[in-house]
Amino acid sequence: MASPRRSRPTVGVVLLEPIGIVRASLRMLFDAEPDVRVVGEADRAEDALEVATTLPSNSNVVVLVGLEFAGERDALWLIRSIRDRSPQLTILATGTDLTHSAISQALFVGADGFVHKNSPPERFLEATRRAAGGELVLEGLPRGALGGIVDGVEQHRASTPVLTEREQTVLASAADGLTARELGRRLGVSERTITTHLNNIYRKLGANGRVSALSTAMRLGMLSLAPADSNHPGEQRQFVAG
Repeated sequence: MASPRRSRPTVGVVLLEPIGIVRASLRMLFDAEPDVRVVGEADRAEDALEVATTLPSNSNVVVLVGLEFAGERDALWLIRSIRDRSPQLTILATGTDLTHSAISQALFVGADGFVHKNSPPERFLEATRRAAGGELVLEGLPRGALGGIVDGVEQHRASTPVLTEREQTVLASAADGLTARELGRRLGVSERTITTHLNNIYRKLGANGRVSALSTAMRLGMLSLAPADSNHPGEQRQFVAG
């Protein structure tokens, strides 16, 4: 007797897309699937950030960010801001620009993958499901493009501070020896968010723990020791974000 087919876990999708017809088409695509639910959408960067960062921290959500957001608060600003505020969310950049630079910049600032908007609907859907499952997704790239994108990410990493402002704050606070729960209380976020931030910090710095991460961050100039208070000579100096 054949075993019953397992139902797929429901995936929530947030559509952050400035082009109305594209947003409507994606909504129709996802609404036709029983295991996918559109849980939010926006066409302005400020509204998009609000929509994406007010979701429950335990949501199984993929945020699709159109690279066509332009201006001072463009798509890169939006991706970095979402990653900084809600590190547990999965972010997929979407666009029609296949230049190595555009895609590598999106990945560097925090996207978990890229999907070309000209991808066949079934490939677009599958890429979204795979991203929700934790895969790094690069869908619709031309043959041979991966090497250039990887090189671009490494170039950005070599020339730009790798920790976001929020991650620097978390790491500086972690130097006090607080648990993730205590850090969450201090910074006003959940324990899970702190744990995600710390894991991202360790991965970016190639560290295996707090001590190693603090040492690397100080060497790179991301953190420094605050001057000792002359009025309280016995107090331990604190780390501050650089």
